[in-house]
Amino acid sequence: MHSAQIILLVVVLALIVGGVVLVGTRSRRRAAAPPAPEPLSASRAPAVPAPPDEEAVPVPSKGGLITGPEPAPEKLDLGAEEEIAPEPPASIQEGLRQSRRPFAAALQQMFKRNAIEESFWGEVEDSLILSDVGLDQATRIVDEAKEKVRREHVTRPEAALGAIRDAMLEALSHSDRSLAIDGERPVVWLFVGVNGVGKTTTIGKVAHQLSADGKSVLLAAADTFRAAAADQLSLWAERSDAEVVRGAAGGDPAAVLFDAISSARAKGTDLVLGDTAGRLHNKFNLIEELKKIYRTVEKAQGTLGEVLLVLDATVGQNGLAQAKVFSEAVGVTGVVLTKLDGSAKGGIAFAIEETFKIPVKLVGVGERIGDLIPFDPKAYVESLTALD
Repeated sequence: MHSAQIILLVVVLALIVGGVVLVGTRSRRRAAAPPAPEPLSASRAPAVPAPPDEEAVPVPSKGGLITGPEPAPEKLDLGAEEEIAPEPPASIQEGLRQSRRPFAAALQQMFKRNAIEESFWGEVEDSLILSDVGLDQATRIVDEAKEKVRREHVTRPEAALGAIRDAMLEALSHSDRSLAIDGERPVVWLFVGVNGVGKTTTIGKVAHQLSADGKSVLLAAADTFRAAAADQLSLWAERSDAEVVRGAAGGDPAAVLFDAISSARAKGTDLVLGDTAGRLHNKFNLIEELKKIYRTVEKAQGTLGEVLLVLDATVGQNGLAQAKVFSEAVGVTGVVLTKLDGSAKGGIAFAIEETFKIPVKLVGVGERIGDLIPFDPKAYVESLTALD
């Protein structure tokens, strides 16, 4: 064999051997690589087992979303403001933890002084005003505290705290904060206030607590302007073992209340809680509507027990403008302060009672159903002035 043929044969054999090795390597690589994922389809999606009887739904809470089993009716919306939870109710001290910080921080700085000077009282008054206490009430509180300090020969700033607390408590000590429950049945409570303050949720919580106390309750969805209000009340009625009377959207609110009172009279129901609209952008129509609703209680032979003005505590002094509108329209007998645990400055109760002589009767200090509690002036003052 010629040398050229031998060289050609060697080259051909080398190419054959190299091809076999390359094919083997590729085969091993394909065997080692994971299979490519297939796109999910409805038929191939992994099945997620559902609870046997209930569906887990997110429930709003202070700490975020808590996922837990809830019965089917719980899926309905109770409103953006608040939600039921089974925990014990908060105290007013706990609820005011956030609200009291600005005033308490100012007090701590003032009490670091070595002596009580005139500037000390000016700072106390400024701090009260900044906490929404109101100018007139803040001036009166400071004047009374100064007089007590002078009379008792107090010289140290930290010792003046007791005098300031006593003066604040005195400002809140002249109101009747009881709620009218007794009377010829049905006793009617009307709830008034602008939309968004937590009015409908407040009614639901009050209904739940009254029912727990053994009272029979009927809810009147007289806010026919806001369709969701009637739906919210219907859910609260289910939770509170109460009845609800509602009308057509945009219907006559007074007619809804009349039917509710008539139904309550026929069944011997203890209390009727009436929701009302709160559209301040049309003030004249609102006032006329409220006056008509107010008169309807007597026409339907109900006993008017309370007209409760629901105010969002976080709006501060703007709440006084709302109080003025509603107190002119109907005889407001008490105030419910909601969201006092939020960004409220805390002192608005003083301004309301000083300006309108209307007692604060209930306060909302949390999101849970038990966090709507009677207003306790002593606990309120101690919480606002706590230095811890």
